[in-house]
Amino acid sequence: MNFDTLFKITLLGFLAGTIGTGLGGFSSFVITNPSNRLFSFTLGFSGGLMISIVCFDLLPEAFMSGLGISIIGIIIGVALISAVDQVLSFHFSGSHMKNEFLKTGTLMGISIAAHNFPEGLAIGSGLVADPHLGISLAIIILIHNIPEGMAMAAPLSISGISKIKILLYTIYAGVPMGIGAWIGGYIGNVSKNFIGLCLGFAGGAMLFITCQEIIPKSSALWKGRTSGFSIIFGIICGILLTKWLG
Repeated sequence: MNFDTLFKITLLGFLAGTIGTGLGGFSSFVITNPSNRLFSFTLGFSGGLMISIVCFDLLPEAFMSGLGISIIGIIIGVALISAVDQVLSFHFSGSHMKNEFLKTGTLMGISIAAHNFPEGLAIGSGLVADPHLGISLAIIILIHNIPEGMAMAAPLSISGISKIKILLYTIYAGVPMGIGAWIGGYIGNVSKNFIGLCLGFAGGAMLFITCQEIIPKSSALWKGRTSGFSIIFGIICGILLTKWLG
């Protein structure tokens, strides 16, 4: 792969990560006290988008490289992100931070940064496999990162962190996506099987985060039907977007 192509893939990953979470962080300038119902809707909507792109676009593309290698990638992705989640939970289990909102915002930021890497890997691998797939992934992940940036910004804002710092922190959380995109673009074209492994890994990681974190938090934030409706709405929008981009 030539330098220009790899640079464009990396730049797209950085933009998808930093613009998405950055826009979410910018919400602290606009929304000073967002309701749980709004958070429930935005998280559910982003979860629906991710389910749609993984099930109807990302994994089918991975399966074209071989079902077995793709399943292995899914398992590795789930196992690795699960381990990261466990380490983060253990690290903060004994925390005596006085400000629980600051702790919540910090945990959210670390979680976003941790899973932005495999999502960047999905963008890089997707662009190698099919430019339309990579671009659709980048757009959907960018949209999906906005409510995550909001979820990170809100507790930080309540804890008293300045709005400028909140914006910078949310942008920083998106940086690993550019690194992942560079790695995915650089090594994703080594072989057809490796592309399937990369896409399966990213798909597994994204499914775990969506099912383990995003959707349960959406349901917990608001006990009504908002979460369910927003997830379905996100899936429909994801299908329409991938169909339009395809």
